Amino acid sequence: MLEQIRTLIANQLNLPLEKVQEDSKIIEDLGADSLDIVEMLMTLEEEFGISLSDEQATQMKTVKDIYNIINKLK
Repeated sequence: MLEQIRTLIANQLNLPLEKVQEDSKIIEDLGADSLDIVEMLMTLEEEFGISLSDEQATQMKTVKDIYNIINKLK
């Protein structure tokens, strides 16, 4: 699932997959802006069949954070 999340983020932000690492910070390292984040959250919800709360969304700082939150919801 981590690889799937990395691929989705790389595609969403038009980045090479190797730049999106487990410890990459979504905003600081990958350059996502608020619109990118909203679109990414919608894509993750659709892809994994989950619903993310605002609180969960604000906890997603790194790729690993996203993985951990989605893993708990699955």
